[in-house]
Amino acid sequence: MGVPAPLNSLAPSTMSQMPKIYLATSNAGKIREFREAAKALSIALDPLPGMADLQPAIENGVSFEENARIKAEYYSRFVPGEIVLAEDSGLAVDALGGAPGVYSARYAAILQSGVASHENSNDAANNQALVNQLNQLHGKNFAGRYVCVIALARDAQTLATFTGEAHGELLISPRGDQGFGYDPYFYFPALGKTFAELSLEQKREHSHRGKAIRHMLDWYSRQTKQRA
Repeated sequence: MGVPAPLNSLAPSTMSQMPKIYLATSNAGKIREFREAAKALSIALDPLPGMADLQPAIENGVSFEENARIKAEYYSRFVPGEIVLAEDSGLAVDALGGAPGVYSARYAAILQSGVASHENSNDAANNQALVNQLNQLHGKNFAGRYVCVIALARDAQTLATFTGEAHGELLISPRGDQGFGYDPYFYFPALGKTFAELSLEQKREHSHRGKAIRHMLDWYSRQTKQRA
């Protein structure tokens, strides 16, 4: 986790208002998971206003943390004085040398072009690319992990970062129709299900994103209590 921000940096602009954190994502699945995890605290998690009209951040970091910080700092410039949450997450498969890694959202495009594209591929294309790569390997059990890093930033300065991981195995055939991304192929042995077969409550408890969100909310709660 990153260095905590000064306590007074978390003060809302108007004390009578509910504290608000803007989400720098347009991914409906991620927004749903963030809001589900934050139900216990009185924090408004709202999508960044006008994000669709902004030039996207250039995610040229070599780690999930670097990309999360790049996005949080970049998008926080558009809402001065407000806290912005950005996250970078993806799948790391041991047998593929940690791929797709930070390129998880654009894996198909990168494999097709051979260059580090900044354009995301859709879930179906990325999943097919993953299966194609696994089919070229020997064996049936492919260990891997989901990684999520959340960054909070304000006025282009990172306040803190938080990491969560979930360990499992990759399947060749999909199971389940919940979730998004690589979820239908990510088998979680502890529950005997893929992430696409989990309820929102189960996913919140066990997923990489759920763990990172809990770390973030615990930290935020401590900071605001110390201010009181």
